[in-house]
Amino acid sequence: MEPERLSSLVTELDAAAEHLADTALELLHEALGDADPKASPAAREEKVITRARRAVERASSLLRSLEQHDALDDFDVL
Repeated sequence: MEPERLSSLVTELDAAAEHLADTALELLHEALGDADPKASPAAREEKVITRARRAVERASSLLRSLEQHDALDDFDVL
């Protein structure tokens, strides 16, 4: 895969993870306003959003490791 394309994918995934993190924080603030924050729909949604963020971060990390591996391949050591 072209390095520029790989880098672009990593950047997009990082942006998506950031957006998911922001959304999770908003949901937590919303849940705190409920009578029973732990049982609120917002709290349940936050848990799912947080799991999705972690999955996106793992994907970004995997691609980043591929990116680093490709960078090492650029150095031919005899």
